[in-house]
Amino acid sequence: MRWDSLGEYLAMGVSYEHMAKQTGSERTKLLGENLTRAVGRVLDNRKSPSRKVNELDNRGTNFYVALYWAEYMAESDDAYKQLYADLSSNRSKIVEEFSGCQGKAVDLGGYYHFDGEKAFAAMNPSKTLNSIIISE
Repeated sequence: MRWDSLGEYLAMGVSYEHMAKQTGSERTKLLGENLTRAVGRVLDNRKSPSRKVNELDNRGTNFYVALYWAEYMAESDDAYKQLYADLSSNRSKIVEEFSGCQGKAVDLGGYYHFDGEKAFAAMNPSKTLNSIIISE
């Protein structure tokens, strides 16, 4: 299956911007604007999921949204600098981990009533990315 969540990310960006108008929160405004910028960069850099095995899939696309979003946030908020540095310095390893898990059948424990732990493991195959996200 191939899909991306870019439409959902754009909707979330607009939601952040709306919330910022309601609350006056500058950080929330930055989150929304920079998420929208990150989605644009994913599209400009052709980081959407490929139809071919061992090329970028939806997990990789989501990683690039996070990488670009963290980069844009780090430009204006020091709290994101370490996250961006960690994601950026490990980019090739993370993308390789995503690519390396493709092409093999995955047991999810069922189609309609899948096993949550098995699905989580299948959708989060990068130990490197997981360690960055969990440590932040």
